[in-house]
Amino acid sequence: MIDNLSWVAAYPEILLLVMACVILLVDLAVKTPLRDATYLLTLLTLGGVALLTGVYASTGQVLVGFGGMIISDPMGNWLKCFASLAMMATLVYGRSYAGARDMLRGGEMFTLALFSLLGMFVMISGHNFVVIYLGLELLSLSSYALVALRRDDGKAVEAAMKYFVLGSMASGFLLYGMSMVYGATGSLDLSEVVRAIAGGEQTLVGSPHVLTLGLVFMMAGLAFKLGVVPFHMWVPDIYHGAPTAITLMIGGAPKLAAFAILIRLLVQGMLPMVVDWQQMLAVLAVASLLVGNLAAIAQTNLKRMLAFSTIAQMGFMLLGLLAGVVDGDGGNMANAYGSSMFYVVSYVLTTLGAFGVIMLLSRNGFESDNISDLAGLNQRSPLYAGVMAICMFSLAGVPPLVGFYAKLSVLQALLASSQPVYLGLALFAVLMSLIGAFYYLRVVKVMYFDPPAQTAPIQAGVDARSVLSLNGALVLVLGILPGGLMTLCAQAITALTI
Repeated sequence: MIDNLSWVAAYPEILLLVMACVILLVDLAVKTPLRDATYLLTLLTLGGVALLTGVYASTGQVLVGFGGMIISDPMGNWLKCFASLAMMATLVYGRSYAGARDMLRGGEMFTLALFSLLGMFVMISGHNFVVIYLGLELLSLSSYALVALRRDDGKAVEAAMKYFVLGSMASGFLLYGMSMVYGATGSLDLSEVVRAIAGGEQTLVGSPHVLTLGLVFMMAGLAFKLGVVPFHMWVPDIYHGAPTAITLMIGGAPKLAAFAILIRLLVQGMLPMVVDWQQMLAVLAVASLLVGNLAAIAQTNLKRMLAFSTIAQMGFMLLGLLAGVVDGDGGNMANAYGSSMFYVVSYVLTTLGAFGVIMLLSRNGFESDNISDLAGLNQRSPLYAGVMAICMFSLAGVPPLVGFYAKLSVLQALLASSQPVYLGLALFAVLMSLIGAFYYLRVVKVMYFDPPAQTAPIQAGVDARSVLSLNGALVLVLGILPGGLMTLCAQAITALTI
């Protein structure tokens, strides 16, 4: 670990902030309807940031800056790299969609996307309660504005209001929990917090009961940001009401930051309380798998179905975090947390492809967001039908796609714990995956076996078609050859400073 390199540790965030401000000013002179210059400059920025964070991650160094308030480690840098690439793909898919709906009239979508990504970066790098909360608020405020970007659409405005009210409440829970933990430990730094908790009542400056209550409030706030049961009420409405391009911005890259914040707060900050938060994670995971999969079966709207699918997928990811430490034994950490990281990366990759198809099938005045809208898609475009089928099969956990290996790795981490209750959780997760396969395969059936519902030509730019093809290919290739990404995730977790 190298300290006193504050500026070096924060170079990706500094670059992103400077370029977001530059793009905001440059856009004032852009007059084209699709904001060509703004779009290209944004993609170059995202590509540069992804390259920089990838170089940082590949070195394996851990840099600490600003008095320990931020940390630059392999896990964080890989997540930043993947988040940048996910945001780049989102903008490529969503540019034409947003232009047809008058969402690019001022270029705010691009700058708000960069500021939301900056919030994710700060969350991922944060090693202090205040820094993590500031990153979370920057992401949240940018997301509220993005959801309401189509201000002439009643559903979008309603979704933004719901998101703002519920998001503010969840932020309050998280901040209240952090204040309680601060009151009990006397520090906002995660390293100091974990030492104070490990020392027992002798090193705590407050009551242990206050510490436990603070953990409960923090878990409630984190559960909302993940969208897991029983804090899931916002997910279907926001996914459905927000423009599809913005839905992907909320449901894609931020999941990587949410995983990072769980690792920072629970593993690096409150590991001595592992027994307490493991029980909470178990309840959240079981409830999310049950409610998410059963509710998704009843959906006819594709975006709402994917929203409930997200709830179930996040429940599966929590199972990996649950298996990381058993009775204080950290032997399974790299395997379990690495599996969870692999799971969330593969989920984001698959979600990008699914929403990319929805956006490219939409046109001015028509939202292709009902399952019936995909009827006969294979006859209209074998490419789009193939990519969507790959994504659905991957989410269902069908081999040889990446979703199958992601689920398998989490189940292996559970079984490695050798505890009977974890065996029960693994069996329950397999049962829920079988139930979930029904609604994923229903989409494939509609695309390949139902008569075409639409005859309008599918129009998409070369950039969007190329990225979509690459997206689908990665879902397939990473399922056949998952070793490289799995090793990368395991090594990133092993480098964590706990």
